[in-house]
Amino acid sequence: MKKLALKTTFIALSALFAFNSAAIAQDPVLGKEFIEVRQVPSAQKEVLEFFSFYCPHCYNFEMNYEIPDKIKADLPEGAVLKQYHVDFLGRQSKNLTRAWALAMALGAEDKVKRPLFEAAHNDQFKSMDDIRDVFIANGITAEQFDNGINSFAVNALVNKQEQALEEFKVRGVPTFLVNEQYQINGEGFSDSKSTNDFIQRYVDTALFLVK
Repeated sequence: MKKLALKTTFIALSALFAFNSAAIAQDPVLGKEFIEVRQVPSAQKEVLEFFSFYCPHCYNFEMNYEIPDKIKADLPEGAVLKQYHVDFLGRQSKNLTRAWALAMALGAEDKVKRPLFEAAHNDQFKSMDDIRDVFIANGITAEQFDNGINSFAVNALVNKQEQALEEFKVRGVPTFLVNEQYQINGEGFSDSKSTNDFIQRYVDTALFLVK
């Protein structure tokens, strides 16, 4: 009888725990965690982040919270994560937008992204030459940089970033758009219980919307 009572209690507690977990894990809400910017989604399933190497919040999202990497790791098949650099934070922003276009053209984003964040965070960029040094120190040859930085492909990617920035009227970063239809609303996570809770909810919102 005692064993049966214990087993019954365990089952009841397990059911209660499962119920409470389900109650806590709620889907993101339109108007809170995200807003609609268009009625029709893009044909391509994607998460698009607008960021700046100079932005301290972007630095935290990338370097400390690893939010873009966490989103990318769990995207459904066929969906992609794109990151576009903005040029409205002054200093070497325009050169960094062009340099980021070169990184995209070379498929070298993962090689240079963190070093560029670190250098910009420490205000080490005074000219394109300083940016070039970071590329060369991280696996891009001088020839690749010099031949590519003003190439047709890079010019096209610079224009693509600038046009998207204007099209979606981005005025602050980091800004995350999902399927060109929804924008994640950072203020909607102000009730997060901890940094880890904020990170998980932010990532879950992106994945919820992209699916």
